[in-house]
Amino acid sequence: MASIDARTLGERIRDARKRMGMSQEELGQMVGIERTAVNKIEGGVRRVTALELSDIASALGVRMFTFFEEPVPALVSHRSSQGLDTVDSQIDTLLANLAGEVEFIDALGVQELGLDAADAVAQAGIRPPSTNPEAEALAARARALMELSADEPICRLSDKVAALGLLAFSRDIGEDTADAGTILLRRGGVSLVNSHMQVGRRRLALAHELGHYLIADDYTVDWRVSAHSGGDDPMESRLDRFARALLLPRAAVCREWVKKVAQHKERSAAILLASEYRVDMATLATRLRELDLADGETSRSVREFRTTRTDIIELNLNVPIEELEGTSIPRDFARAVLRLVRDERISRDRALELLQGTFNEADLPRHRVRRPDEIWRFVS
Repeated sequence: MASIDARTLGERIRDARKRMGMSQEELGQMVGIERTAVNKIEGGVRRVTALELSDIASALGVRMFTFFEEPVPALVSHRSSQGLDTVDSQIDTLLANLAGEVEFIDALGVQELGLDAADAVAQAGIRPPSTNPEAEALAARARALMELSADEPICRLSDKVAALGLLAFSRDIGEDTADAGTILLRRGGVSLVNSHMQVGRRRLALAHELGHYLIADDYTVDWRVSAHSGGDDPMESRLDRFARALLLPRAAVCREWVKKVAQHKERSAAILLASEYRVDMATLATRLRELDLADGETSRSVREFRTTRTDIIELNLNVPIEELEGTSIPRDFARAVLRLVRDERISRDRALELLQGTFNEADLPRHRVRRPDEIWRFVS
């Protein structure tokens, strides 16, 4: 951890308090000190003891070490652009915390985290798409970077984006908030997807966030990914086009739609195609329309189709485990945490915090049994 002066520490405490929407008096009550003392701590006038700082961190829902670490540059830039007194949304706070945890693990040099993969993206010289054809071309390029064929379905999108240095987490943060957000780290990036949505929308949101990551948008929060297609923000619309092209590649959709419609009724064809490529009906309907495979009436019909249990049985659909469900963490992130536990570089309690409730104590690697003579390694 870096050594900082009292004024810098006070400023970071103040910023964390404001992000929680908490007053100085409320913070003081939670940690057992006067409001005037909180004011002096934040102003760098009064020094804070280690116990007080621990209590302050706990009250603000952050880890104490975050007060001593230099914030991620993208986070600093975002907060500066929003104004120092702006209270961050829930997804802002979660993204900031996730970025801190990933950078903490990265600083320990754990290879399992996989952020070296970001180098390939940096060297690719990707530029933001200025037209829809360029968005389609970017999707094809992303597939190549992820070592996918031109038209195969992407089974676990979260694993594939990790192969490019983007770690995708999910959390249910409710209906009336953002769909997803992304922050660039010093190496790689972190995305958070709102798992309150259905799996098709979650995958579309992550594909959209991959677009932001590839064109190096340092900090983005997307409130309604599916609403971007109206054209209010041309870049957001093009990244939506990128996301649909990534999940539903042109050649495959053109071939499979024609083939399935010839063999089945329109509804069954749509259900089979959406199931195979793991997209929601709204995404499929929009893609069919933009590829001139469906007129407005057909597109509206596809949008209204719903897969039933009867469809699953009669069409012999393969129902995969839903990804980005509830609270989820990337496999590479979990693998890195487990490596740190196995090497005894972090405590088991710290590991469980990092794993965010996706593991319990019994899931962690067992303590290594030490030989009786190993004590002499620690005696000089």
